[in-house]
Amino acid sequence: MVLARTLIFLLLLGAIVSFAFFAFTGEQRFKRYGLLILKWVLISGFAFFAVLIVQRLG
Repeated sequence: MVLARTLIFLLLLGAIVSFAFFAFTGEQRFKRYGLLILKWVLISGFAFFAVLIVQRLG
């Protein structure tokens, strides 16, 4: 579980850095990267909590 939390945290940090680059430079590619990373943060977060719920049920 520590690995999953660390992965989610690093992905979220990457999205924040990407949005910061977009804010400072105005380049659209950083915004695209940030949204793509954010999408994977949400997917991995939902998968993490799904595993926790299944473990509680079992």
